[in-house]
Parts: sequence; C-alpha cells; structure tokens
Amino acid sequence: MSSPMQEIQTHPAFSDDERAAVYRAIHTRRDVRGQFLPDPVPDEVLARLLSAAHHAPSVGFMQPWDFVVVRAPEVKARVHEAFRAAHAEAALMFEGDKRETYSKLKLEGILEAPVNLCVTCDRSRNGPVVVGRTHIPTMDLYSAVCAVQNLWLAARAEGLGVGWVSIFHQDALREALGIPKDIVPVAYLCIGHVSHFYRKPELESAGWLPRRPLEELLHFDRWQGPADEAGLSLIERVGEQRSMLG
Repeated sequence: MSSPMQEIQTHPAFSDDERAAVYRAIHTRRDVRGQFLPDPVPDEVLARLLSAAHHAPSVGFMQPWDFVVVRAPEVKARVHEAFRAAHAEAALMFEGDKRETYSKLKLEGILEAPVNLCVTCDRSRNGPVVVGRTHIPTMDLYSAVCAVQNLWLAARAEGLGVGWVSIFHQDALREALGIPKDIVPVAYLCIGHVSHFYRKPELESAGWLPRRPLEELLHFDRWQGPADEAGLSLIERVGEQRSMLG
C-alpha cells in the first residue's frame, strides 16, 4: 500500500502556456447548435472526452454518472422527435417579440452531430448515505453536471463542438433511450467537428440576453455585502480582466 506522501504530485504547477490553454478553453467554449460537420469523431478522441468526464469531482466519490453513447440514426430520430414536441410547447411559453425570436433560434444539433451523449445520474449508487450528501441531497446531480463541464472543456481543447439540449420531457427522453425511471437524465449532448466557433455565445449575439458584468454579481462577507478596500481592489482587477477579454 502506498503512503500518503507517495500520492502527492511532485510537479503540481502549470507552465504559463498550460495555464493559458486552460483559460482559453474556458473562455472560447460555446454551446454549438448549427455548425456541426458530418466528419466522424475518432474513438481515441471520444475516449479522452469520456475519461475527462469520468475524472470530474463527485460528492463522496460516488461517481453517479453513466454515459449513453448515441450514434444510430434511428435512435437520434426518436430523441429528435421528443425534442420537437417539447420545443413546440416551449414556444408558446414566450410572448411577443421573445416568441418570434425563440422560433428562429437553432437550439439543437441532434441529427447533424455524429455523436450524441446522454449523461445520467444514478442517485442510489453506493447506498442511501453518502459522504457530503447528508444535508444537500442534490449534490449527486451537481456532480454529474461537473462531469458534463469536464467533457465540454476537453472537447473544446480537441477542437470539437458540444451542444447541450435541454428541451425535453425527461420521461420522453427516458423512453427514447430505454433509461430506467430511477435514473435521472442530466444532460443530452451533441458532439462533433464544427465549421466554426462563434466569438460570443449565440444567444448573446442574437440579442436574447447580454452577459452580465461580473462586478455586479460580487458580494462581500454576506449577501449584498458592500466592498471594503480589498473588495474594491478585486472589483478593479475584475474590470480589467473583462476589458482584456472584450
């Protein structure tokens, strides 16, 4: 058995280039809908993405996720039909100009993307009592979302686009993929090579909503707590960073 000292990483620091690459992946990640190309995703690349997802943090190390890889056209067609039904319902929930804008948005790439992936959460994995989930029971769901983000950033680093399709009735998605009722579908992702990545998120470019300035979302020591001298310094640095990103 190895000692704790043997488990310590000897070179934890990132080089400047490695650190810059991480931030670049974060800031240029996009929710891709209409730019997918038909080129297949090589298995070795998909394996790296799934490994990245599987190495996400999870509450109590319960690793509640499973991954349903979807490539068959007939399965994609069933999922797409479930999306179409929910999408028609969603359009009626908006009013006026918002409804018109919504109807023009491309919100999925189910049929176009060569790979679809459903990330699920088994909330019963490892029993009813889980370290860290004793008082916030939804921590397992949050863990599965961390797996999604890991995969998404890894995909961006690989030059692949990912689109998260969330306009479904969960039971319809379960039926399309044969998912048991006690398993929660957390994310349905479309993955593939893309013609391009947009400079800004598509919904921002379409005028749906602007990106909120981070400075307006900062609180200090309590909800809506005002900034002291140190807080004002941080706000200034945040503003400088935002200006650099454009």
